[in-house]
Amino acid sequence: MKTALITGANKSIGFETAKQLIKEGYYVYLGCRDLEKGQQAVKQLELEGLNNVEPILIDVNNPASIKAAKALLESKISVLDVLINNAGIAGGFPQNVLETAVETYRDVFDTNVFGVIEVTQAFTPILKNSEAPRIVNVTSGLGSLTLHSDPSWKYYPVKPVAYLASKAALNGYTIALAYELRDTPFKVNAVDPGYTATDFNHHSGPGTVEDAASRVVKAATLDTDGPTGQFYSDDNSPETGISPW
Repeated sequence: MKTALITGANKSIGFETAKQLIKEGYYVYLGCRDLEKGQQAVKQLELEGLNNVEPILIDVNNPASIKAAKALLESKISVLDVLINNAGIAGGFPQNVLETAVETYRDVFDTNVFGVIEVTQAFTPILKNSEAPRIVNVTSGLGSLTLHSDPSWKYYPVKPVAYLASKAALNGYTIALAYELRDTPFKVNAVDPGYTATDFNHHSGPGTVEDAASRVVKAATLDTDGPTGQFYSDDNSPETGISPW
């Protein structure tokens, strides 16, 4: 049975991603920074008959927590097939360029960029034991510098600076990681789940968590011929499914 670790998975898109992966036959480690909430999420899945899941405590902002999660996972399994870096924060709105506090930038980057890097570095050794390892970095269409420079883009006026800069940085990290792992079985991709109705945006998005999660799952279950180093976005590029960086 293939295995997957999802950060920030006790609710919203991460939770739905876990649900869909379990239905695909994966055993899912439900990453959460509050173990009690993770246990509640697991109980909810079990009530739906989805039993191949367990919570794992991991706070992507806490190096000790990441180290402990790595040790715990390695005590349970020798192979991890999928890592989904889903945990992220917005940093509060509005985020005006000249007024947003530097502390906000630091907070957002700590979770959306540095947390992803540290988690990825921690779990890559066990991912290397998989015949078909997959890394999915959950990003945002707002991380596209190309689209942010295009006045005709539908979200052109939406520029929460700390958040968009963090996702642009995450995209850059994804490109570099995919390149470094280019001659291995790894597939490394960034996925924009779309403007989805979640707690993240006070349920203002028009998209559903089911559709959002399906985009993440698609990248997490790519076959050996699948692409790597791509920026998937059905929301911004419905014709091709690939967004410009």
